[in-house]
Amino acid sequence: MGENKEATFVVHVNKTENKTWQGQVTWADRDEKANFRSAMELVNLIDAALEADEK
Repeated sequence: MGENKEATFVVHVNKTENKTWQGQVTWADRDEKANFRSAMELVNLIDAALEADEK
């Protein structure tokens, strides 16, 4: 496994639809924002942000 990574994300859930979340996530360390349409998309956005920070 890789190194432990730390970052702060603020998740704002606007609504739930089709039994999942929709909203906006803010990467607090960089003040970058992204909208998401599902919980899986939220996880993928956070994972991609951590991978990008590693490079």
